[in-house]
Amino acid sequence: MYQQIISLPEKPRGFHLITREVVRALQDIGNIRTGMCQVFIQHTSASLTINENADPTVREDFEMFFNKTVKENDPAYKHDYEGADDMPAHLKASLLGSSVLIPIHNGQLALGTWQGIYLCEHRNHGGSRSLVITAWGQ
Repeated sequence: MYQQIISLPEKPRGFHLITREVVRALQDIGNIRTGMCQVFIQHTSASLTINENADPTVREDFEMFFNKTVKENDPAYKHDYEGADDMPAHLKASLLGSSVLIPIHNGQLALGTWQGIYLCEHRNHGGSRSLVITAWGQ
């Protein structure tokens, strides 16, 4: 079992591919023939997901969809003292989730040809983000 905690530098609001950063953190993954890798984000206003890694318009459309679906400045929000983007960020993070689980096959993440790991930054100024990356198997 291997575990690494990494810190990603602050990224602007949006959906960002972080597959390379995750793979770089897994230096010992080559020792695992069959296993699993969990990537967990230690924050409540950002999330993780897996989706297309080729066309950047997919990430732009994700941002547009979530901004239309979870509006800012809703007067019904009670949790608003950290800014207009805070409660919507919590809701978006809950919709997408705080972790992804990826199979390991022959020492590599078994992502599909067009799949990548996204950091979904839901705040205008979210700061750096910490990920706990855990890999296990045989």
